Amino acid sequence: MKSNAKCWTPPAVAPLIAMLWLSVCAMASSEGLAPYPPVVEYSAAEQMRAADEVGALAEGATIVRMLGDYAVLRDQARACP
Repeated sequence: MKSNAKCWTPPAVAPLIAMLWLSVCAMASSEGLAPYPPVVEYSAAEQMRAADEVGALAEGATIVRMLGDYAVLRDQARACP
C-alpha cells in the first residue's frame, strides 16, 4: 500500500510566499497608518501668552479643566511611537 504522507505536506512554495508577504509588510511605510495625530508644537512665547490668558480666567472655569484634559492627551500622543 502506498503512503499518502506526501499529500499532507505543504508545497515548498508556501513558506516562500509567506516570507515575501511578511518582508513586504515590514518594508511598507507606517506613516499613513499612524493611529495618533502629530503633536503641534507651540513656541515659548505662545505658551507664556496662553498661561497668562488661563491665569486671567475666573476661578473654576470649565475651560481650565478642558485644557488639562488636552494636556494629558498631548502627553499620551507624544509618548506613542
